[in-house]
Amino acid sequence: MTRTFDSLIPSIEQRETAWLQLRERLAHSPRQATRPTITISREYGCEGYPLAELLKIRLESATDEPWNIFDKALVAKVASDDKLSSELLTHLGDESQAMDVLRTHFGYLTHNEAYAILVKHLVQIATTGNAIIVGRGAAVACQDLKNCFHFRLEGSLAFRVATLARRLDIPLSEAETIVRTQSKLREKFISECLHQDITSPHWYDAVFNNERQSLEVIARAAFELIRLT
Repeated sequence: MTRTFDSLIPSIEQRETAWLQLRERLAHSPRQATRPTITISREYGCEGYPLAELLKIRLESATDEPWNIFDKALVAKVASDDKLSSELLTHLGDESQAMDVLRTHFGYLTHNEAYAILVKHLVQIATTGNAIIVGRGAAVACQDLKNCFHFRLEGSLAFRVATLARRLDIPLSEAETIVRTQSKLREKFISECLHQDITSPHWYDAVFNNERQSLEVIARAAFELIRLT
């Protein structure tokens, strides 16, 4: 049976609950000087969310603290829901720090009001730490935050088409149309909102070939880079 892309990711309600639980636990934990945040960028069709899940397992085991994965849907939910937004800004970070980053780094870059609001929350989430942010231009948006590690997944068109076809159980021809269309839309989105090339390697601590290396190997390499830095 054909699957939708959203069906591959845990429900927004489930992840919203996990985020609120994370907030409560961190609020009652001894505050570290900084907690790291990871951003994952990927060419469309690469396995960004599965990599985030593997990193979450490793990081929770190593830190004995909860971590949460923020993708487009959850970030948008936090940004658009007044109650969740208030929870984030009140309990999980320093709003002034987030606004300072926005003023110094993004005031002249983004002309999309909706994305500017989203970026504010991205920066706030990243400042708090214990977050894995998938997509949304987070590597660019959070570039000035010292607690962030930025990774990118790339692969050939053939690999990305085959991966998407397998994950969604759709024909290769249909998968290729989706990959080509979404790749153009994603690059256009970031270019218009941030005036930057998200594919440039200088944004990232490491760029991994999703085609040549397994997700387990990539997750282990990313984890070791975070641990040793």
